[in-house]
Amino acid sequence: MNRQKNSPYDNQVSPETSAGMRVHLNDRSKGVNPNDRSTKHLKSALSNRHITMITLGGIIGASLFVGSGNIIRSVGPAAIVSYIIGGLLVFLAMRMLGEMAASRPTTGSFMEYARIGLGDWAAYLVGWLYWYFWVGVLAYEALLSSQTLHLWFPAIPSWAGGVAMLLLFLFVNIISVRTFGEVEFWLASVKVITIVIFLGVGVLFVLGLWPNSTPSVSNLWEHGGFAPNGFGLAFTGVALVIFSYFGTEIAVMAAAESRDPAKGVRQATSTVIWRILLFFVGAVLIICMVIPWNQLPEPVNVAAAPFTQVFSLYGLPGAEIIMQLVIFTAVISVLNSGLYSASRMFAALAKQGYAPRFIAKQSKNGVPIYALVASTLGGFLATFAEFLAPSSGIFDFIMNSAGLVALFVYVFIALTHISIRRKMTQQEVDGLKLKMWLFPWLNYLLIAGIFFVFVVMLFTEGGRAQVFTSLIATGVLVLFWPAVKKKLRIMREADPSTAQITIKDVSH
Repeated sequence: MNRQKNSPYDNQVSPETSAGMRVHLNDRSKGVNPNDRSTKHLKSALSNRHITMITLGGIIGASLFVGSGNIIRSVGPAAIVSYIIGGLLVFLAMRMLGEMAASRPTTGSFMEYARIGLGDWAAYLVGWLYWYFWVGVLAYEALLSSQTLHLWFPAIPSWAGGVAMLLLFLFVNIISVRTFGEVEFWLASVKVITIVIFLGVGVLFVLGLWPNSTPSVSNLWEHGGFAPNGFGLAFTGVALVIFSYFGTEIAVMAAAESRDPAKGVRQATSTVIWRILLFFVGAVLIICMVIPWNQLPEPVNVAAAPFTQVFSLYGLPGAEIIMQLVIFTAVISVLNSGLYSASRMFAALAKQGYAPRFIAKQSKNGVPIYALVASTLGGFLATFAEFLAPSSGIFDFIMNSAGLVALFVYVFIALTHISIRRKMTQQEVDGLKLKMWLFPWLNYLLIAGIFFVFVVMLFTEGGRAQVFTSLIATGVLVLFWPAVKKKLRIMREADPSTAQITIKDVSH
């Protein structure tokens, strides 16, 4: 989330997430089947309606509505290739995560699987980095909401809007997970409806079937060709677009915590690739056909965003105002689901002993109150660092140092999947409800792809800033690991039920 103006990495990490409800992380170690839920829990569970809409809207946000313009301006129509490759890499990670989640749904998701497959050190590291990432996201989106509300209502202080939004969605999350799911359903619906209209009208427009339009498919190869700056840039563009997809892994968490976890996970995993192709690749394809790539304005504001430009050509009155409302909806959607994601990961860390145990305490509705409040406070502190001391560099450091979390998560998913699968018997592998193809070769392909993205980042100024600050944040966590490890040993000696579960617990 580098804030350097005109950088291709500007606002690159803009995740939109879905979310779900709680399950008991330690159910198996306590001899409880997590699928045996009470009627009360089932009533509070997300329905298929929630899962479907949250999953569809999960990755649609400012990174698509606005950020896609930077990619197209840099790469040309070949940006379509960048989005396809980036989407396929994320799809591989989702499929691996889906295999593990279908066997043992858990709110801790990849953190819990990293603990099982690689050990406590991996779970501690990836869990804390993921929580840190979401706290940064909360601050970033709070800042965006503050700026938007101050623009619409100048009488509102520049800092007040973001604070109000954080408090509002803290309240929404505290009520119940069902309330969270319902709010997120409607926020996601706005984004989904926008993109569906964009694609539907776009097809008619480029075929010359829309009023005042002429066939414009040829814009894909005119104006310098399909790859005017070379296909090499289309491959390096993957390093830019892959961050736009981050957040899809929460769809697995949401599905895993629905009324039928195994079925939900399979459904979420199998639909991710189609969502990616339809929403991201389809949208970029329409943009490139409607407006020549070299005529797109720099998306410095909503008025210059590619979606606004295209909607204006469709003849939509007030396109700029409408897109402002849609993007604001996307921003507060991130606040809502980001607060859920941060609090559930923090609670999962606490349950395993990687954070103070009281953080895991829940309300009678199963909401981790302390984790919610702590995550919100983290967002408050990061936000006020920008308002009170904008020249201190604290806010920029937090944004940049969270930049590599997406890459860390994908690599940990691939390595964890390899470890868990290799420890399973053939009978256990054959009994998997959802199975990754071409194991372990696609795991290696994913790791190689992520390494390629890492190398590309080292050759850009914004990318280097994210790499180095992320390594500093990781180093701080590593320094605390010996103390956490000692605490874990003492805790598990006192209570053997908290000991690490086995691979069989995952495969059954």
